[in-house]
Amino acid sequence: MTEMEQKLQEFVAAQAAELGVPGVAVAILAGGEEYFACHGVTSVRNPLPVDRDTGFVIGSVSKTFTATALLRLVDAGQVDLAAPVQRYVPEFTGPGVATHEIKVAQLLNHTAGLEWKLSADTGEGDDALARHAELLAGSELLTEPGARASYSQAGFNLAGRIIENVTGRTFEAAVRTLLFDPLGLNASCYALNDAMTRRFAVGHNLDDSGALLVATQWKDNRSNNPGGGAVSSAADLLRWARFHLGDGRTGAGDRIISAELLHGMRAQTVELRASTLGDAFGTCWFLREVDGVATIGHGGSGNGQFADLLIVPDRDFAVVALSNAGPDAGLSLNRAIVRWALEHYLGVVERDPEPLPYDEARAAEVAGIYENEMMRLTLAAQHDGLTIGCAIKPAVRAAADTELPPDLPPAPLGLLAGDADEYIVTAGGLGGQRGYFTRDEAGSIAGIDLAGRLFGRVR
Repeated sequence: MTEMEQKLQEFVAAQAAELGVPGVAVAILAGGEEYFACHGVTSVRNPLPVDRDTGFVIGSVSKTFTATALLRLVDAGQVDLAAPVQRYVPEFTGPGVATHEIKVAQLLNHTAGLEWKLSADTGEGDDALARHAELLAGSELLTEPGARASYSQAGFNLAGRIIENVTGRTFEAAVRTLLFDPLGLNASCYALNDAMTRRFAVGHNLDDSGALLVATQWKDNRSNNPGGGAVSSAADLLRWARFHLGDGRTGAGDRIISAELLHGMRAQTVELRASTLGDAFGTCWFLREVDGVATIGHGGSGNGQFADLLIVPDRDFAVVALSNAGPDAGLSLNRAIVRWALEHYLGVVERDPEPLPYDEARAAEVAGIYENEMMRLTLAAQHDGLTIGCAIKPAVRAAADTELPPDLPPAPLGLLAGDADEYIVTAGGLGGQRGYFTRDEAGSIAGIDLAGRLFGRVR
Protein backbone atom coordinates (compact mmCIF):
# COMPACT_ATOMS: atom_id res chain seq x y z
CA MET A 1 0.00 0.00 0.00
CA THR A 2 1.42 3.39 -1.01
CA GLU A 3 1.60 6.32 1.40
CA MET A 4 -1.23 8.07 -0.46
CA GLU A 5 -3.40 4.98 -0.35
CA GLN A 6 -2.70 4.65 3.38
CA LYS A 7 -3.85 8.24 3.93
CA LEU A 8 -6.97 7.56 1.88
CA GLN A 9 -7.71 4.42 3.87
CA GLU A 10 -7.28 6.25 7.18
CA PHE A 11 -9.55 9.10 6.11
CA VAL A 12 -12.28 6.76 4.83
CA ALA A 13 -12.20 4.63 7.98
CA ALA A 14 -12.31 7.67 10.28
CA GLN A 15 -15.17 9.32 8.42
CA ALA A 16 -17.19 6.09 8.25
CA ALA A 17 -16.76 5.57 12.00
CA GLU A 18 -17.70 9.17 12.78
CA LEU A 19 -20.84 9.05 10.63
CA GLY A 20 -21.86 5.50 11.55
CA VAL A 21 -21.64 3.96 8.08
CA PRO A 22 -21.22 0.14 8.18
CA GLY A 23 -19.45 -0.22 4.84
CA VAL A 24 -17.81 1.89 2.15
CA ALA A 25 -15.78 1.25 -1.01
CA VAL A 26 -13.69 3.96 -2.67
CA ALA A 27 -11.73 3.90 -5.92
CA ILE A 28 -9.53 6.64 -7.38
CA LEU A 29 -7.72 7.01 -10.69
CA ALA A 30 -4.91 9.58 -10.52
CA GLY A 31 -1.70 9.91 -12.47
CA GLY A 32 -2.45 6.69 -14.29
CA GLU A 33 -2.51 4.75 -11.01
CA GLU A 34 -5.49 3.17 -9.26
CA TYR A 35 -6.08 3.52 -5.53
CA PHE A 36 -8.66 1.64 -3.46
CA ALA A 37 -9.88 2.03 0.11
CA CYS A 38 -12.50 -0.35 1.49
CA HIS A 39 -13.81 -0.31 5.03
CA GLY A 40 -16.40 -2.10 7.11
CA VAL A 41 -19.02 -4.66 6.27
CA THR A 42 -21.74 -5.40 3.75
CA SER A 43 -24.43 -5.83 6.42
CA VAL A 44 -24.73 -5.42 10.18
CA ARG A 45 -26.91 -8.54 10.22
CA ASN A 46 -24.75 -10.84 8.03
CA PRO A 47 -21.39 -9.10 7.85
CA LEU A 48 -18.80 -9.72 5.16
CA PRO A 49 -15.86 -7.38 4.55
CA VAL A 50 -16.46 -4.78 1.84
CA ASP A 51 -13.93 -5.03 -0.97
CA ARG A 52 -13.37 -3.40 -4.37
CA ASP A 53 -15.64 -5.97 -6.06
CA THR A 54 -18.56 -5.74 -3.61
CA GLY A 55 -21.80 -4.88 -5.40
CA PHE A 56 -23.72 -1.78 -4.31
CA VAL A 57 -27.03 -0.48 -5.67
CA ILE A 58 -25.77 2.63 -7.47
CA GLY A 59 -29.10 4.40 -8.01
CA SER A 60 -28.99 7.16 -10.60
CA VAL A 61 -25.38 6.50 -11.58
CA SER A 62 -27.20 3.80 -13.60
CA LYS A 63 -28.30 6.56 -15.97
CA THR A 64 -24.76 6.80 -17.34
CA PHE A 65 -25.05 3.17 -18.52
CA THR A 66 -28.44 3.82 -20.13
CA ALA A 67 -27.32 6.97 -21.93
CA THR A 68 -24.12 5.37 -23.25
CA ALA A 69 -25.95 2.24 -24.41
CA LEU A 70 -28.45 4.41 -26.28
CA LEU A 71 -25.61 6.35 -27.90
CA ARG A 72 -24.14 3.07 -29.15
CA LEU A 73 -27.42 2.65 -31.05
CA VAL A 74 -27.14 6.24 -32.29
CA ASP A 75 -23.61 5.50 -33.49
CA ALA A 76 -24.92 2.45 -35.35
CA GLY A 77 -27.56 4.56 -37.11
CA GLN A 78 -30.43 2.82 -35.33
CA VAL A 79 -31.59 5.81 -33.27
CA ASP A 80 -31.80 9.52 -34.13
CA LEU A 81 -31.48 11.81 -31.08
CA ALA A 82 -33.52 14.50 -32.85
CA ALA A 83 -36.41 12.13 -33.59
CA PRO A 84 -39.60 12.02 -31.51
CA VAL A 85 -39.67 9.32 -28.86
CA GLN A 86 -42.87 7.96 -30.42
CA ARG A 87 -40.90 6.76 -33.45
CA TYR A 88 -39.26 4.13 -31.23
CA VAL A 89 -41.90 3.76 -28.53
CA PRO A 90 -45.30 3.79 -30.25
CA GLU A 91 -47.00 2.84 -26.96
CA PHE A 92 -45.92 6.22 -25.57
CA THR A 93 -49.02 8.04 -26.70
CA GLY A 94 -51.96 9.46 -24.83
CA PRO A 95 -54.10 12.52 -24.15
CA GLY A 96 -52.30 13.61 -20.99
CA VAL A 97 -48.93 14.43 -22.55
CA ALA A 98 -47.84 16.17 -25.75
CA THR A 99 -46.01 12.95 -26.48
CA HIS A 100 -45.37 13.70 -30.13
CA GLU A 101 -43.27 16.73 -29.18
CA ILE A 102 -40.77 14.95 -26.92
CA LYS A 103 -37.47 14.16 -28.62
CA VAL A 104 -35.04 11.37 -27.72
CA ALA A 105 -32.27 13.83 -26.80
CA GLN A 106 -34.59 15.55 -24.31
CA LEU A 107 -34.81 12.34 -22.29
CA LEU A 108 -31.03 12.33 -21.88
CA ASN A 109 -30.69 15.91 -20.64
CA HIS A 110 -33.91 16.04 -18.59
CA THR A 111 -35.67 18.67 -20.73
CA ALA A 112 -38.63 16.52 -21.82
CA GLY A 113 -40.86 18.15 -19.20
CA LEU A 114 -41.65 14.78 -17.58
CA GLU A 115 -42.25 14.19 -13.87
CA TRP A 116 -39.37 13.00 -11.71
CA LYS A 117 -40.71 9.50 -11.16
CA LEU A 118 -43.91 7.46 -11.39
CA SER A 119 -45.07 5.92 -8.13
CA ALA A 120 -46.64 2.94 -9.96
CA ASP A 121 -44.98 -0.49 -9.85
CA THR A 122 -45.42 -2.23 -13.20
CA GLY A 123 -44.14 -5.59 -11.99
CA GLU A 124 -41.04 -7.69 -12.59
CA GLY A 125 -42.00 -9.16 -15.96
CA ASP A 126 -40.36 -8.43 -19.30
CA ASP A 127 -43.21 -6.01 -20.04
CA ALA A 128 -42.33 -3.71 -17.10
CA LEU A 129 -40.90 -0.90 -19.25
CA ALA A 130 -43.66 -1.17 -21.86
CA ARG A 131 -46.29 -0.76 -19.16
CA HIS A 132 -44.30 2.10 -17.62
CA ALA A 133 -44.28 3.91 -20.99
CA GLU A 134 -48.05 3.53 -21.31
CA LEU A 135 -48.63 4.93 -17.82
CA LEU A 136 -46.19 7.77 -18.42
CA ALA A 137 -48.08 8.77 -21.55
CA GLY A 138 -51.13 9.42 -19.38
CA SER A 139 -49.32 11.77 -16.99
CA GLU A 140 -49.17 15.55 -17.07
CA LEU A 141 -46.09 17.45 -18.17
CA LEU A 142 -44.34 19.72 -15.68
CA THR A 143 -43.30 22.07 -18.49
CA GLU A 144 -43.38 22.19 -22.26
CA PRO A 145 -40.74 19.92 -23.86
CA GLY A 146 -37.45 21.77 -24.17
CA ALA A 147 -38.52 24.66 -21.94
CA ARG A 148 -36.18 23.89 -19.04
CA ALA A 149 -34.34 21.09 -17.28
CA SER A 150 -36.05 19.12 -14.51
CA TYR A 151 -34.41 15.88 -13.44
CA SER A 152 -36.54 12.92 -14.52
CA GLN A 153 -36.11 9.27 -13.60
CA ALA A 154 -39.20 8.55 -15.67
CA GLY A 155 -37.54 10.01 -18.75
CA PHE A 156 -34.58 7.66 -18.45
CA ASN A 157 -36.89 4.69 -17.96
CA LEU A 158 -38.52 5.73 -21.23
CA ALA A 159 -35.05 5.81 -22.82
CA GLY A 160 -34.64 2.24 -21.61
CA ARG A 161 -37.78 1.29 -23.50
CA ILE A 162 -36.26 2.76 -26.67
CA ILE A 163 -33.29 0.42 -26.19
CA GLU A 164 -35.68 -2.53 -25.82
CA ASN A 165 -37.71 -1.77 -28.92
CA VAL A 166 -34.70 -1.04 -31.12
CA THR A 167 -32.66 -4.08 -30.07
CA GLY A 168 -35.58 -6.50 -29.67
CA ARG A 169 -34.16 -7.57 -26.30
CA THR A 170 -34.97 -6.75 -22.70
CA PHE A 171 -33.25 -3.63 -21.43
CA GLU A 172 -31.06 -5.62 -19.07
CA ALA A 173 -29.92 -8.08 -21.76
CA ALA A 174 -29.25 -5.23 -24.20
CA VAL A 175 -27.03 -3.32 -21.76
CA ARG A 176 -25.17 -6.52 -20.94
CA THR A 177 -24.41 -7.00 -24.65
CA LEU A 178 -23.77 -3.33 -25.47
CA LEU A 179 -21.63 -2.43 -22.44
CA PHE A 180 -21.05 -4.85 -19.58
CA ASP A 181 -19.62 -7.75 -21.57
CA PRO A 182 -17.33 -5.83 -23.96
CA LEU A 183 -15.99 -3.62 -21.15
CA GLY A 184 -15.49 -6.44 -18.66
CA LEU A 185 -17.88 -4.97 -16.09
CA ASN A 186 -18.33 -8.37 -14.53
CA ALA A 187 -19.65 -7.14 -11.18
CA SER A 188 -22.36 -5.01 -12.82
CA CYS A 189 -25.90 -6.28 -13.30
CA TYR A 190 -29.60 -5.52 -12.71
CA ALA A 191 -31.33 -8.78 -11.78
CA LEU A 192 -31.52 -10.02 -8.22
CA ASN A 193 -30.60 -13.52 -9.39
CA ASP A 194 -27.36 -12.17 -10.85
CA ALA A 195 -26.47 -10.07 -7.80
CA MET A 196 -27.18 -12.66 -5.12
CA THR A 197 -24.48 -15.05 -6.38
CA ARG A 198 -21.81 -12.42 -5.60
CA ARG A 199 -20.78 -10.38 -2.58
CA PHE A 200 -23.10 -7.39 -2.26
CA ALA A 201 -23.86 -4.66 0.25
CA VAL A 202 -27.29 -4.04 1.72
CA GLY A 203 -28.70 -0.67 2.71
CA HIS A 204 -29.16 0.47 6.28
CA ASN A 205 -31.44 3.06 7.85
CA LEU A 206 -31.95 4.33 11.39
CA ASP A 207 -34.86 3.24 13.57
CA ASP A 208 -36.58 5.56 16.04
CA SER A 209 -33.89 4.91 18.65
CA GLY A 210 -31.05 5.72 16.26
CA ALA A 211 -29.95 2.11 15.73
CA LEU A 212 -28.99 0.88 12.28
CA LEU A 213 -31.37 -1.61 10.70
CA VAL A 214 -31.00 -3.47 7.41
CA ALA A 215 -33.25 -1.98 4.71
CA THR A 216 -35.62 -4.74 3.67
CA GLN A 217 -36.21 -3.43 0.14
CA TRP A 218 -32.86 -3.87 -1.57
CA LYS A 219 -33.55 -2.12 -4.87
CA ASP A 220 -36.36 -0.47 -6.80
CA ASN A 221 -38.80 -2.23 -9.13
CA ARG A 222 -37.81 -3.34 -12.62
CA SER A 223 -39.32 -0.42 -14.52
CA ASN A 224 -36.80 1.84 -12.76
CA ASN A 225 -33.76 -0.17 -13.88
CA PRO A 226 -32.75 2.29 -16.65
CA GLY A 227 -33.00 5.27 -14.32
CA GLY A 228 -31.64 3.77 -11.14
CA GLY A 229 -31.55 -0.03 -10.89
CA ALA A 230 -27.97 -1.08 -11.65
CA VAL A 231 -25.70 -2.88 -9.22
CA SER A 232 -21.97 -2.25 -9.55
CA SER A 233 -18.70 -2.20 -7.64
CA ALA A 234 -15.93 0.31 -7.00
CA ALA A 235 -13.61 -1.57 -9.36
CA ASP A 236 -16.21 -1.74 -12.15
CA LEU A 237 -17.11 1.94 -11.85
CA LEU A 238 -13.45 2.92 -12.02
CA ARG A 239 -13.17 0.78 -15.16
CA TRP A 240 -16.28 2.59 -16.45
CA ALA A 241 -14.63 5.95 -15.74
CA ARG A 242 -11.52 4.84 -17.64
CA PHE A 243 -13.72 4.02 -20.64
CA HIS A 244 -15.25 7.49 -20.60
CA LEU A 245 -11.79 9.01 -20.36
CA GLY A 246 -10.73 6.95 -23.39
CA ASP A 247 -11.56 7.04 -27.09
CA GLY A 248 -14.46 4.59 -27.25
CA ARG A 249 -12.38 1.41 -27.30
CA THR A 250 -12.51 -1.51 -24.91
CA GLY A 251 -9.51 -2.68 -22.93
CA ALA A 252 -8.87 -5.19 -25.72
CA GLY A 253 -8.73 -2.38 -28.27
CA ASP A 254 -12.11 -2.97 -29.92
CA ARG A 255 -14.02 0.20 -30.76
CA ILE A 256 -17.61 0.10 -29.55
CA ILE A 257 -18.49 3.80 -29.97
CA SER A 258 -16.93 6.76 -31.73
CA ALA A 259 -14.76 9.06 -29.65
CA GLU A 260 -16.80 11.99 -30.99
CA LEU A 261 -20.07 10.67 -29.58
CA LEU A 262 -18.51 9.49 -26.31
CA HIS A 263 -16.76 12.77 -25.61
CA GLY A 264 -19.78 14.68 -26.88
CA MET A 265 -21.60 13.53 -23.77
CA ARG A 266 -19.50 16.11 -21.90
CA ALA A 267 -20.68 19.02 -24.08
CA GLN A 268 -23.23 21.34 -22.49
CA THR A 269 -26.78 20.87 -23.74
CA VAL A 270 -28.70 22.94 -21.19
CA GLU A 271 -27.63 25.27 -18.42
CA LEU A 272 -28.59 24.62 -14.80
CA ARG A 273 -29.24 27.36 -12.32
CA ALA A 274 -27.87 27.36 -8.77
CA SER A 275 -27.52 23.59 -8.53
CA THR A 276 -24.87 21.81 -6.49
CA LEU A 277 -25.27 18.89 -8.89
CA GLY A 278 -23.81 20.89 -11.72
CA ASP A 279 -23.65 24.05 -13.78
CA ALA A 280 -25.20 22.30 -16.76
CA PHE A 281 -26.28 18.98 -18.24
CA GLY A 282 -24.32 17.39 -21.00
CA THR A 283 -25.84 14.16 -22.29
CA CYS A 284 -26.74 12.58 -18.95
CA TRP A 285 -23.61 13.88 -17.19
CA PHE A 286 -23.76 16.75 -14.73
CA LEU A 287 -21.13 19.31 -15.76
CA ARG A 288 -19.63 21.19 -12.84
CA GLU A 289 -16.68 23.53 -12.40
CA VAL A 290 -14.87 23.03 -9.10
CA ASP A 291 -12.18 25.52 -8.15
CA GLY A 292 -11.76 26.41 -11.81
CA VAL A 293 -11.54 22.78 -12.99
CA ALA A 294 -14.16 21.18 -15.26
CA THR A 295 -15.69 17.94 -13.99
CA ILE A 296 -18.38 15.52 -15.12
CA GLY A 297 -20.22 13.24 -12.77
CA HIS A 298 -23.34 11.62 -11.43
CA GLY A 299 -24.63 10.59 -8.04
CA GLY A 300 -27.18 8.02 -7.02
CA SER A 301 -29.22 6.92 -4.02
CA GLY A 302 -31.26 3.88 -3.09
CA ASN A 303 -32.80 2.56 0.08
CA GLY A 304 -29.91 3.14 2.46
CA GLN A 305 -27.25 3.00 -0.28
CA PHE A 306 -25.45 5.87 -2.00
CA ALA A 307 -23.08 6.19 -4.95
CA ASP A 308 -20.96 8.96 -6.42
CA LEU A 309 -18.85 9.03 -9.58
CA LEU A 310 -16.84 12.13 -10.47
CA ILE A 311 -14.47 12.41 -13.45
CA VAL A 312 -12.01 15.21 -14.28
CA PRO A 313 -11.29 14.65 -17.99
CA ASP A 314 -8.45 17.17 -18.33
CA ARG A 315 -6.58 15.57 -15.41
CA ASP A 316 -7.30 11.92 -16.29
CA PHE A 317 -8.81 11.61 -12.81
CA ALA A 318 -11.82 9.83 -11.37
CA VAL A 319 -13.20 9.06 -7.92
CA VAL A 320 -15.88 6.54 -6.92
CA ALA A 321 -17.55 6.42 -3.49
CA LEU A 322 -20.08 3.76 -2.47
CA SER A 323 -21.65 3.58 1.00
CA ASN A 324 -24.48 1.75 2.73
CA ALA A 325 -26.21 3.87 5.38
CA GLY A 326 -29.00 6.43 5.29
CA PRO A 327 -30.81 8.67 5.50
CA ASP A 328 -28.04 11.25 6.04
CA ALA A 329 -24.84 9.34 6.77
CA GLY A 330 -24.02 7.89 3.35
CA LEU A 331 -24.70 11.16 1.56
CA SER A 332 -22.42 13.02 3.97
CA LEU A 333 -19.69 10.38 3.76
CA ASN A 334 -19.61 10.29 -0.04
CA ARG A 335 -19.49 14.06 -0.26
CA ALA A 336 -16.58 14.20 2.19
CA ILE A 337 -14.65 11.50 0.28
CA VAL A 338 -15.08 13.18 -3.10
CA ARG A 339 -13.96 16.53 -1.71
CA TRP A 340 -10.98 14.97 0.07
CA ALA A 341 -9.91 13.16 -3.10
CA LEU A 342 -10.11 16.31 -5.21
CA GLU A 343 -8.05 18.28 -2.72
CA HIS A 344 -5.39 15.67 -1.91
CA TYR A 345 -4.86 14.25 -5.40
CA LEU A 346 -5.44 17.35 -7.53
CA GLY A 347 -5.18 20.32 -5.17
CA VAL A 348 -8.75 21.25 -6.11
CA VAL A 349 -10.77 22.66 -3.21
CA GLU A 350 -14.55 22.90 -3.23
CA ARG A 351 -16.08 25.67 -1.12
CA ASP A 352 -19.73 26.35 -0.32
CA PRO A 353 -21.10 29.90 -0.51
CA GLU A 354 -21.95 31.58 2.79
CA PRO A 355 -25.68 32.22 3.40
CA LEU A 356 -27.01 35.63 4.39
CA PRO A 357 -28.00 36.45 7.97
CA TYR A 358 -31.53 35.27 8.75
CA ASP A 359 -34.25 37.51 7.30
CA GLU A 360 -37.69 36.79 8.76
CA ALA A 361 -39.56 38.52 5.93
CA ARG A 362 -37.77 36.52 3.20
CA ALA A 363 -38.17 33.33 5.23
CA ALA A 364 -41.91 33.87 5.59
CA GLU A 365 -42.21 34.39 1.84
CA VAL A 366 -40.68 31.01 0.94
CA ALA A 367 -42.00 28.92 3.84
CA GLY A 368 -44.58 26.34 2.85
CA ILE A 369 -45.09 22.92 1.25
CA TYR A 370 -43.77 21.95 -2.18
CA GLU A 371 -44.50 18.66 -3.98
CA ASN A 372 -43.88 16.55 -7.05
CA GLU A 373 -45.32 13.14 -7.94
CA MET A 374 -43.36 11.32 -5.21
CA MET A 375 -41.93 13.77 -2.71
CA ARG A 376 -42.93 16.58 -0.38
CA LEU A 377 -40.63 19.36 0.81
CA THR A 378 -41.59 21.32 3.92
CA LEU A 379 -39.90 24.67 4.45
CA ALA A 380 -40.50 26.00 7.94
CA ALA A 381 -39.60 29.45 9.23
CA GLN A 382 -38.35 29.04 12.79
CA HIS A 383 -37.54 31.88 15.15
CA ASP A 384 -33.85 31.62 14.31
CA GLY A 385 -33.78 30.24 10.77
CA LEU A 386 -35.30 28.25 7.93
CA THR A 387 -35.40 24.46 7.78
CA ILE A 388 -36.17 22.08 4.93
CA GLY A 389 -37.61 18.61 5.40
CA CYS A 390 -37.70 16.06 2.57
CA ALA A 391 -40.29 13.27 2.72
CA ILE A 392 -42.04 10.72 0.56
CA LYS A 393 -45.65 11.81 0.21
CA PRO A 394 -47.85 10.03 2.79
CA ALA A 395 -50.21 8.68 0.11
CA VAL A 396 -47.30 7.21 -1.84
CA ARG A 397 -45.84 5.59 1.28
CA ALA A 398 -49.23 4.19 2.33
CA ALA A 399 -49.83 2.68 -1.12
CA ALA A 400 -46.38 1.07 -1.39
CA ASP A 401 -46.18 -2.71 -1.14
CA THR A 402 -42.52 -2.60 -0.11
CA GLU A 403 -40.36 -0.64 2.28
CA LEU A 404 -39.44 2.84 1.04
CA PRO A 405 -36.43 4.90 2.15
CA PRO A 406 -36.96 6.96 5.32
CA ASP A 407 -37.66 10.66 5.18
CA LEU A 408 -34.80 13.10 5.64
CA PRO A 409 -35.12 15.06 8.89
CA PRO A 410 -35.41 18.85 8.72
CA ALA A 411 -32.08 20.55 8.01
CA PRO A 412 -31.09 24.21 8.16
CA LEU A 413 -31.40 26.21 4.95
CA GLY A 414 -29.91 29.64 4.27
CA LEU A 415 -30.77 32.15 1.57
CA LEU A 416 -27.98 33.51 -0.60
CA ALA A 417 -27.07 37.03 -1.63
CA GLY A 418 -28.59 38.70 -4.66
CA ASP A 419 -32.08 38.85 -6.11
CA ALA A 420 -32.04 35.40 -7.72
CA ASP A 421 -33.95 33.60 -4.92
CA GLU A 422 -31.15 31.08 -4.41
CA TYR A 423 -30.47 29.02 -1.28
CA ILE A 424 -28.11 26.46 0.25
CA VAL A 425 -28.76 23.64 2.72
CA THR A 426 -26.10 24.01 5.42
CA ALA A 427 -26.15 20.67 7.30
CA GLY A 428 -27.41 17.08 7.23
CA GLY A 429 -27.47 14.65 4.33
CA LEU A 430 -28.50 17.44 1.95
CA GLY A 431 -25.75 19.70 3.30
CA GLY A 432 -24.17 21.73 0.51
CA GLN A 433 -27.16 21.29 -1.81
CA ARG A 434 -27.98 24.50 -3.65
CA GLY A 435 -31.16 25.42 -5.46
CA TYR A 436 -33.56 28.24 -6.15
CA PHE A 437 -37.17 29.34 -5.93
CA THR A 438 -39.25 30.10 -9.02
CA ARG A 439 -41.87 32.83 -9.24
CA ASP A 440 -45.10 33.05 -11.21
CA GLU A 441 -46.12 35.95 -13.44
CA ALA A 442 -47.44 37.83 -10.42
CA GLY A 443 -44.05 37.54 -8.69
CA SER A 444 -45.16 35.04 -6.04
CA ILE A 445 -43.07 32.00 -5.10
CA ALA A 446 -44.50 29.12 -7.17
CA GLY A 447 -41.91 26.37 -6.86
CA ILE A 448 -38.53 25.22 -5.63
CA ASP A 449 -35.73 23.34 -7.37
CA LEU A 450 -33.85 20.77 -5.26
CA ALA A 451 -31.30 18.33 -6.65
CA GLY A 452 -32.34 19.35 -10.16
CA ARG A 453 -35.99 18.47 -9.51
CA LEU A 454 -38.88 20.91 -9.73
CA PHE A 455 -41.38 20.91 -6.85
CA GLY A 456 -44.56 22.97 -7.19
CA ARG A 457 -45.88 24.98 -4.25
CA VAL A 458 -49.01 23.62 -2.59
CA ARG A 459 -51.46 26.37 -1.77
